[in-house]
Amino acid sequence: MRAMILAAGYGTRLWPLTADRTKPAIPFLGRPLVGYVAEYLAAHGIDEILVNLHHRPESVREALGDGSRFGVSMNYIDEPVILGTSGALDNARTFLDGGTFVVVNGKIVTDIDLNQALETHHRTGALATLVLRQNLARERYSIVEEEDGYVTGFGGMPNRIASDNQLPGHVNVGAEPETVPLMFTGIQILDPRIFDYIPRKVFSHSTSDVYPKAIANGERVAAHVAEGTWYELSTIQRYLDISLAMLEREERNIDVGEHCTISPDADVSESLIWDNVTIEAGSRVRRAVLGDGVIVRSGETIENTVVVRKELVEGRDAPPKALRGVVSGDNFVVSLAE
Repeated sequence: MRAMILAAGYGTRLWPLTADRTKPAIPFLGRPLVGYVAEYLAAHGIDEILVNLHHRPESVREALGDGSRFGVSMNYIDEPVILGTSGALDNARTFLDGGTFVVVNGKIVTDIDLNQALETHHRTGALATLVLRQNLARERYSIVEEEDGYVTGFGGMPNRIASDNQLPGHVNVGAEPETVPLMFTGIQILDPRIFDYIPRKVFSHSTSDVYPKAIANGERVAAHVAEGTWYELSTIQRYLDISLAMLEREERNIDVGEHCTISPDADVSESLIWDNVTIEAGSRVRRAVLGDGVIVRSGETIENTVVVRKELVEGRDAPPKALRGVVSGDNFVVSLAE
């Protein structure tokens, strides 16, 4: 079985961390985020993988290489013009159109049992199987409408009523299912007949352009409601909070990349430190993300912020969905304080 990892997005809500790389290529606890997806697929016996590339394609190629580090054989396909979640599949027909295949979003970390979803797909004989989860925190993900084990449509956003203290993406078993909206995890299993519903050589999205048309035509789209942990790292705050929560489980509170110099007289805690970072004596770093090559000078306090080298963003406008920042010396600093 083959799989495709969707990795062509711009990652605007993670900017400036995505100024020099695409979102799936950002480091996440010792490996690129997309590496977790590759390992996830490999753990379920899927080792022929295609990755689509658009924004900063070299960053994904560098992060994944030939895939052997993650137990897979990695292939790449370019999208000179971004094509959307189903247009990307159309662009990859030659690779995918040979049997049942899996598509996974390149920005997630999960332990959902993919084999159980595959069993659902084969048992139902569905055109597609969407892996769903209960959205207990009523996060801002579109509601997936389901009846008798099949997807019937896609709705708006749920009302937010859960505690703000709940970690995004964590599934707590035990809530009443009928009171909890369902959301799409970005994991799907597809029969090649899906290409009958994907328009050729144009931008299209699966949940707005393809599945509604297929369902209206009488096709079965199975709803596999999974348990387990699932994290989607699409914003800076999510990236920091989820990383720190996972570090805490390992009884750590910082993650340090390669070739970093951290003075023993610096106060550093609850932070993600990328490669080639220097933190001088007498400085304080707390709840921060420090990008590649950042220097924190003696006496500086960096707290609840993201810092990248200013040269990455000089002369460039921030994307519309990005947080705003300021230049401070050689750094560009984005505050996460509300």
